[in-house]
Amino acid sequence: MIAGSTVRRSDQNRALALSTIAFTACFAVWTIFAIIGVAIKKELSLNEFQFGLLVATPILTGSVVRLVLGVWTERYGGRIVFPLQMLAAAASTYALTFASTYSGYLLAALGIGLSGGSFIIGVAYVSRWYDKGHQGTALGIFGAGNVGAAVTKFVAPFVMVAWGWKGVADVWAAGLALMAVVFFLFAKDDPELTARRAGGTKPTSWAEQFAPLKKLQVWRFSLYYFFVFGAFVALALWMPHYLIDVYGVDVKVAGMAAAAFSLSASLFRAYGGLLSDKFGARKVMYWTFGATLIILFILSYPPTDYTITGKDGAITFSTAMGFWPFIVTMFALGFFMSLGKAAVFKHIPVYYPNHVGSVGGLVGMIGGLGGFVLPIVFGYLLDLTGIYTSCFMLLFLLVGIALAWMHGSIRLMERAAHGEALNRLPELPEMQSIHIPKAGA
Repeated sequence: MIAGSTVRRSDQNRALALSTIAFTACFAVWTIFAIIGVAIKKELSLNEFQFGLLVATPILTGSVVRLVLGVWTERYGGRIVFPLQMLAAAASTYALTFASTYSGYLLAALGIGLSGGSFIIGVAYVSRWYDKGHQGTALGIFGAGNVGAAVTKFVAPFVMVAWGWKGVADVWAAGLALMAVVFFLFAKDDPELTARRAGGTKPTSWAEQFAPLKKLQVWRFSLYYFFVFGAFVALALWMPHYLIDVYGVDVKVAGMAAAAFSLSASLFRAYGGLLSDKFGARKVMYWTFGATLIILFILSYPPTDYTITGKDGAITFSTAMGFWPFIVTMFALGFFMSLGKAAVFKHIPVYYPNHVGSVGGLVGMIGGLGGFVLPIVFGYLLDLTGIYTSCFMLLFLLVGIALAWMHGSIRLMERAAHGEALNRLPELPEMQSIHIPKAGA
């Protein structure tokens, strides 16, 4: 990894700024169906499962291509790969306006999903400009480009009211194509790629790039990201539809309300990177999983009517979360998810400095697949149970599994590193005075 001191600060800032803006534009396109999907659902009379599949299809492509795009970025550089990816996504977004059938929309959605591959391109590109002590902050700032989802929710409803959903697709496609040109003209090759070319060094082979993927730790990181990123994308896509159905608001109010979640789950990612650099990514992950477990339990509880037999007869009352308490709770959920997203990717350059593209690509792919799978499961659970909060029940279970796996793995590592010392400790602090260590401990 190239140390930050060997690179000019102006070049670092240029790389970070261009990558963050490009990622924001890509993410705005990647989540476009969160708004225009509502109009298409009505136009084609789609059921919940069909709607979930439509909004999730771009997430599938954007997830699967991350593994390849990450390796390509390490081999050929972000200055080349990023603009090509943006142009391909822009062309697909424009092509969406010519679709007329459900299958046609799905096909165009696959192409739009290429915009989601931008994340790993930016991670592989930006991480090479910074040393380990500043990578968490830099990648956190870059990851704040998730705010593109909020841009779509804030702006797209008004564009759709004025020009229809096809107008949204046209404007978003033009903006992404323009960003591709700007990036190519003003970005520079990263210092590691420049040094490799100057020295005539051959890039790492594909087999060497993918070798770390055999480690269970990589897959554990992937599960973390399946929740902190995949569930974020799924909820960003699902919330406008949820708010319209549950609270009866129109698409503009639903879009702006859902944007509050997207904002908190994006902007605070930079803060999550700063915290990871200062306190360690592991501690931030504990904060994330602990807080989201509580929040999701609250969100999971469906509106319920109670009847209690009192001394003077039946006492009835009900529990339900109002519109604004729901928005505030979702904002808090997004805040902790944003910290977790930064913390996961703080781990990768530290543990795998020479395999950021492949390891980050796999983690990003699994996380992105969460954004594809979860909206479909949300729709299926809603059809199956008829309970709108079933989506939060599923996420509560997912967080519980991730927290248990993380804590168990950490305890195993501590036991392996300090087994003898740990064996000499009592089970409870108050037993210290009478504790007798096990024989041979």
